[in-house]
Amino acid sequence: MADSLPKSPNPRGAAALIRQRIETGGERMWRMEDFRNLPFTAVAQTLSRLTKSGQIERLSKGIYYRSRQTSLGKIRPNTSKLQMLASARQNLFPSGLAAANLLGFTTQSARRVELATSKASLPRKLVGMDAVIRTRRPEAWARLTDLEAALLDFLRRGGKHSELPPAETVRKLLSLLSERGRFERLQAVAATEPPRVRALLGALGEQLGKPRKALRNLQDSLNPYSRFDFGVLSILPNARAWQAKEQHS
Repeated sequence: MADSLPKSPNPRGAAALIRQRIETGGERMWRMEDFRNLPFTAVAQTLSRLTKSGQIERLSKGIYYRSRQTSLGKIRPNTSKLQMLASARQNLFPSGLAAANLLGFTTQSARRVELATSKASLPRKLVGMDAVIRTRRPEAWARLTDLEAALLDFLRRGGKHSELPPAETVRKLLSLLSERGRFERLQAVAATEPPRVRALLGALGEQLGKPRKALRNLQDSLNPYSRFDFGVLSILPNARAWQAKEQHS
């Protein structure tokens, strides 16, 4: 019975299978997981040899790329595809102008990709050599959608990337936060945010009609002697009650 089961190929046979798959696979990215049915050591050694011979390029740990040769040279990896792959592996979120664009506060697109991540660093070959990367965002962001993480990023900047007038910026922000359960999800991770974000969330929550009792944890987390720059959101009618700095004309 056991003799009828397929046997794992020996290292030489595994190497041949890996080479064949890569050579016939065309232009694409490969990961160690693509060969999970083969011995790990054989996969690692074969991919290393193929990298040294120039047949594939190592982009990051366990991620490789086989390009396509043209009359103009080798095709470079598609940046968008690489960023999608990086996002799936690294918890990437839009940041800065990209976050404001996603939220609908601006139609501008940044000249360089702007990303935020909870990691300490990101492989440049995956996200782009000229990408603006903001690292060490709270791990709690992993529980949020891209849009919710973008909202926190937007609040961190006091709404400075909004092209809308301040009053319209506030109205749109309140509309986004009024989606069912969204404010509560942001409030649940607020403890990991800077004090300004907690103060802004409290002020916005109050404008949404959230009970003061429900916002008490945000209020209690703030140093009563601190004052925060609310940026364009300083026009909130209750901004001073939530420790916004006084705006000078």
